[in-house]
Amino acid sequence: MGDAFELADDLGPEKVLYLHDPATRLRAILVVDNVAAGPAIGGTRMAPDVSLAECARLARAMTLKNAAAGLPHGGAKAVIFADPAMPAGDKERLVRGYAYALKDVQDYIAGPDMGTDETAMAWVHDVIGRSVGLPREIGGIPLDEIGATGFGLAVALEAAEPFAAFPLAGARVAIQGFGAVGMNAARFLAERGARLVAASDSAGSLARAEGLDVPALVDWKRQGGRLAEFPGGEAGSRDAIIDAECDIWIPAARPDVIHEGNVDRLRARVVAEGANIPVTEAAERRLAERGVLVLPDFVVNAGGVICAAVEHRGGREGEALESIAEKIHANVTEVLQRAVAAGGLPRQAAIEMARECVVTAMRFRRTW
Repeated sequence: MGDAFELADDLGPEKVLYLHDPATRLRAILVVDNVAAGPAIGGTRMAPDVSLAECARLARAMTLKNAAAGLPHGGAKAVIFADPAMPAGDKERLVRGYAYALKDVQDYIAGPDMGTDETAMAWVHDVIGRSVGLPREIGGIPLDEIGATGFGLAVALEAAEPFAAFPLAGARVAIQGFGAVGMNAARFLAERGARLVAASDSAGSLARAEGLDVPALVDWKRQGGRLAEFPGGEAGSRDAIIDAECDIWIPAARPDVIHEGNVDRLRARVVAEGANIPVTEAAERRLAERGVLVLPDFVVNAGGVICAAVEHRGGREGEALESIAEKIHANVTEVLQRAVAAGGLPRQAAIEMARECVVTAMRFRRTW
């Protein structure tokens, strides 16, 4: 998995914990990157092929994301080495074992991520009383149910309209990863007049140049259907989504799905990064050379953590959506204005903006 000290730089990480419990077969890693602004909020990801490197990169993305959004929270991430499709009883025992292993880590607040959901966070909360993204019935704001991250992506694309040279209404959208983020992004973008022309899930893809029926497709997926079997479009391989002809391409699944080996296949004018670290640095530079506008992940997909922060302080759903709209619209506008002024990439402008916040918070923190 590598040496954790190789990850260290001027921002973090503050701690790297390996969690193991033979009774539940728990194998997990927690990276608490930086808590200068407050206790870290970060998702818990469950997948068989996670790694220390992925966890650390995601934790840093959370530090930058929370800082850019002006939240009183640092960044962290946890990964559990397991198949999230395991039987429900086994998953509950594993997640409860994970929560118990975190009982003394007071500077980390767990939230849902790929492979975990509101139910998993309820198990964590039941064990240690500390998590966000909880079901509404126990005082939470269910991030996936209200579509917090997808809503934020729609807001981000609205803010980017003056820089993208085409209107959002009528824009052709392709979404890689039609899960909680992708489905809600499709729904909110359709409400704004955009047209979903292609989407993919783990089993395949679906395309229709005239536009897919978003409400029907969302219902199909929520009932357990595979996109390629939906009777309203042309089925294709999972990888075919990269070749979709569109205006807006949204990666909403795993890291590094676009890299030097496939970046020139993308046929879009804007890439809005719904997933965390979905495009490698080299691929982002190549897209910029081609004139493709890339909206950085930790700015545009911050809707979930903004919602989580509102929940943590006892706020309500309406307040969460208002906060997401205000913060993401302002941040996307500032990042793109900075990038234009500097003649650089939006990611570099976003990192500089977020680092300024983190470094300032670190100056106020006494660690001895």
